[in-house]
Formats: sequence, structure tokens, C-alpha cells
Amino acid sequence: MSAASGGTIRVVVVDDHDLLREGVTACLDGYDDIEVVGTAHNGVVAVDRVVEMHPDVVVMDLIMPGGGGVEAIAEIARRAPDTRVLALTSFTDGALLRSALEAGATSFQLKSVTGDDLAASIRFTAAGQSAMDSSVTRLIASDHDVLRDLTDREREVADLLATGLSNAEIAERLYLSIYTVKNHVSNILMKFNVQSRTELVAMILNARYQDRPKLPPRP
Repeated sequence: MSAASGGTIRVVVVDDHDLLREGVTACLDGYDDIEVVGTAHNGVVAVDRVVEMHPDVVVMDLIMPGGGGVEAIAEIARRAPDTRVLALTSFTDGALLRSALEAGATSFQLKSVTGDDLAASIRFTAAGQSAMDSSVTRLIASDHDVLRDLTDREREVADLLATGLSNAEIAERLYLSIYTVKNHVSNILMKFNVQSRTELVAMILNARYQDRPKLPPRP
């Protein structure tokens, strides 16, 4: 039975460090609704495991010798589109994280994550939602102009979202129907590949901060 039908979430754990791979596996074994069905020590083996075992979620390291995580994520997205990828990383490289997002990763957590938070992230990921550590969200946003892909109207809605206005308040401010605003918000969330307004607002605010003129250094 698959996670989609309410059964156990089948997981493959990928990391080149034996201790971390075994530690994550042992941690996840403590949750009744999660089953680790396979492991891999590099991206090439990970793709083979996924094609063979059809897991619901892959917990994927991003930097590994003999086959990197980003390349494996792209190959998994191509060969096993029903399998979702949660990137687990200790790297604070916005470009790397953005590459993983573009390759097909839907969730991100740092390796310092607690067991309960990792399990919760796996459940969100298996359900088709995005689970993202807030520091990762900021890193991805800082490496990418998150506003450039929006239409003029979507930018207006995004600006008002960042001020904390509700959909109804935005509709009143822009003289739009509530349904039109909901559609704009859904489109913005989809373009940024996030599931919650909180994540979206964090990305918008960070982008606005990056665009602010910097004060000259003191003499």
C-alpha cells in the first residue's frame, strides 16, 4: 500500500557517509508510518534503487563522490516522476540549493534537523506538499530574483501579501474579486514552488531586502 492511499511511506535514504545514512535509517525506523526500503551511497546507485523499488520519497544528500545529488534528482524526476525528493544537506550554498529545486526536489532540510521534524517533512513530501527549512528558503531566495517571473498584477498581489494583508483585503485594495486574488496567489505559490504563504512572504521580503540600496561605509 502506498502513502497516497494512507499506507506506510516507503523511503530510500541516500548519503555517501555510512554513519549518517545508517543513522537516518535507524531514526526513521522508529516511526510506524515510515519504512526505509533501500539505501544508496551515491546518486547513480540511488537512481537504480528508485527505479527498482518505487519509493514514495527519497531523502537525498546533494554532494557525493561518484554521482552527485542534483544529477540524481533530475534523473529520478525523469524516470520515476511519482517519487518525490527531500534534499537533506549541510551546505549553505544558495546556487546548489536552487539547482536541486530546479532539478525536481520538492522539500529541503538541513542535516541538523531533528528526527521528528525529518519525519514530518517526509510526510508532507509524500503528500505532495513542500517542506522547507526557513534558512534554506532564505538561501534559495537570495540566489534568485524571485520576483522576475511574475506578471505586473502578480507583483502587486505579492507586494500586498508581504505586508500581511488577507486575500479579502488585497481584493478590496486592488478592486478585484476574492476569487481572482485566490487565483493570483495560487499562481505565485506555484511559480515559487512553495506550499505556504509563510514561505512565500519570506522569499518576497528577502528579495526586497536584496534590492535595497546599501548604505555607504562610514568614513
